[in-house]
Amino acid sequence: MHTEQIIGSTSFAQKIRIGVLGFGGLGQAAAKVLAPKQEMILVAAADNKGYAYATEGLNAQKCITTYQSQGSVGYLEPFGTLTNHSIADLIESNQPVDGYFLALPNLPNDFIATVTKQFIDSGWRGVLVDAIKRTSAVEQLLTLKEELQTAGITYMTGCGATPGLLTAAAAIAAQSYAEIHQVVITFGVGIANWEAYRATIREDIAHMPGYNVETARAMTDAEVEALLDKTNGVLTLENMEHADDIMLELAGICSRDRVTVGGVVDTRNPKKPLSTNVKITGRTFEGKISTHTFTLGDETSMAANVCGPAFGYLKAGIKLHQRGIHGIFTAAEIMPQFVK
Repeated sequence: MHTEQIIGSTSFAQKIRIGVLGFGGLGQAAAKVLAPKQEMILVAAADNKGYAYATEGLNAQKCITTYQSQGSVGYLEPFGTLTNHSIADLIESNQPVDGYFLALPNLPNDFIATVTKQFIDSGWRGVLVDAIKRTSAVEQLLTLKEELQTAGITYMTGCGATPGLLTAAAAIAAQSYAEIHQVVITFGVGIANWEAYRATIREDIAHMPGYNVETARAMTDAEVEALLDKTNGVLTLENMEHADDIMLELAGICSRDRVTVGGVVDTRNPKKPLSTNVKITGRTFEGKISTHTFTLGDETSMAANVCGPAFGYLKAGIKLHQRGIHGIFTAAEIMPQFVK
């Protein structure tokens, strides 16, 4: 059943059926975010050892408990399936899913593009959203634009916090200016235990001097812990390869060399080490130089600032999809729709 058939032009007649690919810290948070929603329902979840599907919806807490106690949602009775090819097998099962959130680690750097090709080749039609970080990873997805259009897939990329929420804020703030001189994104992340976000922390380590995607991916948990012991659990990241730059460039706001992203991640303290913000400096039409600053509340977690926008953009993607608009779009091009 196509999305166009289940969603009315003015209101959501039936809940949007959501799948979450990846069930680490971000995927589990996504399930929690979806649980109270009226417009969306979690029907599918997949990790690297299995998947679960339920037409009437999966219980988020049961999925999380099963994953944490047994290592895979594939053990969830009676909805789980154990398989080493969980994403491919879930897609091939042809279960009705309107949109997927790719809460996947982008290690290796072409992983999300590889998963996207699986969707293209499968004949599935719907909406995909990611919270991808690296510029080079988004560039790989952009090469699939025509294939996505032909396949009838609407893909929303870079739709987390940064890239995502902060990139969109920069795009809006830029409207005050005739010329943008600089966009500086600074994030603070606090988590009580790095093991809850292993893939995210490895991606962050890949941005540090002396590390890259391959070396970070190859690190054992013990090696990650040894590195964190050296830094008292704090990772300081500067001049990161972050897709905010290409997204703002594609949106015609400024060249990518005017965009800078960095931050501090404390892996041993849930309190943010600094307030996440974006500063947009430019020249107005009167010739004045000024800076807009958009700061996120310290009480909002990384999970809240990633998953909330991701589902907001997924809802926007559904609206585009039902109008027959397919291809790839970024968080700097489309306004997210609030999910009730």
